[in-house]
Amino acid sequence: MKCPFCNQDNTRVVDSRPVDDNTAIRRRRQCDACGKRFTTYEKVETIPLIVIKKDQNREQFDRSKIEAGVLRACHKRPVSAQQIRQLVDDVENEIYAMGEREIPSSVIGEIVMDKLKDLEAVAYVRFASVYREFKDVNTFMDELKKFLK
Repeated sequence: MKCPFCNQDNTRVVDSRPVDDNTAIRRRRQCDACGKRFTTYEKVETIPLIVIKKDQNREQFDRSKIEAGVLRACHKRPVSAQQIRQLVDDVENEIYAMGEREIPSSVIGEIVMDKLKDLEAVAYVRFASVYREFKDVNTFMDELKKFLK
């Protein structure tokens, strides 16, 4: 593993421990050349997952896109970075647990909205308004009424 500070190849593992949900291993490393420490995460490599977009184009699953959407929905809301990371982990785990090689983006969006509904109401409505492409205030109000029931 190369040191991110000095780019040397000689680094060693100082500490290893499982991440909270036991799906990855966190390793603290130290560079032998410059002595600085950094953290790496080791995860099981899964089969490549293809997302089928609304226009029927296909692209490789990208966790960071889910994270970016959830971050935008939770902007200036009382949601911690840890809660967002956990939500994205839960979504990713649920997607891979389906065992499919291809999954429609609509299924991913519904999973995200389901998780956001339990986490933070305003973030849920924000995400739903973009995801479901609300055209007017009435559509927005209909979604709010569904949420309040």
